[in-house]
Amino acid sequence: MNDLSPTRLFLMRAAFLLLTLVILVFQLLPLETTARSWVGPDILLAFAFAWCLRRPEYVPALTLAVAFLLADLLLQRPPGLWSLLALIGCENLKSRGRSLRDAGFGVEWMTVTVILIALAVLNRLVLALALVDVPMLTLSLSELATTILIYPAIVAVTHWVMGVRKTAPGDLDALGQRV
Repeated sequence: MNDLSPTRLFLMRAAFLLLTLVILVFQLLPLETTARSWVGPDILLAFAFAWCLRRPEYVPALTLAVAFLLADLLLQRPPGLWSLLALIGCENLKSRGRSLRDAGFGVEWMTVTVILIALAVLNRLVLALALVDVPMLTLSLSELATTILIYPAIVAVTHWVMGVRKTAPGDLDALGQRV
């Protein structure tokens, strides 16, 4: 099955939603009952960024919005804010995909890092302006740092296990146009 196949496109979109559900189930499991002084990475956002840079047609905006809104609702975050910011970050990366395709992984990682930092700052700023309780800075920084540090592992899993690879020059997208 080639990457142009409508069946493959549908299966990969469904696979992303299934991946979202698996990540959310593991985040909701009560594995630890005591409070921690650090927060783990935002694995869903890291996978979304990796997929957006490799195969943007696999993660359309509506799929991303549904996945992030579901995460907001299940993880008891203010509904819509992180979803909107994550969607903006993903769409930004999609628009940079062609230029990042030719660059090395270091440039991609730095771009993702800058976008993650911008999203974290914007999230804290909007929460503060809306007079919503803002999480402790150390927790936000630990989530940001662990997400940045785990991104290369997420890219490796995306590439080697899931088969979501970067497009090569001359490849065709789902509409038959050159990427």
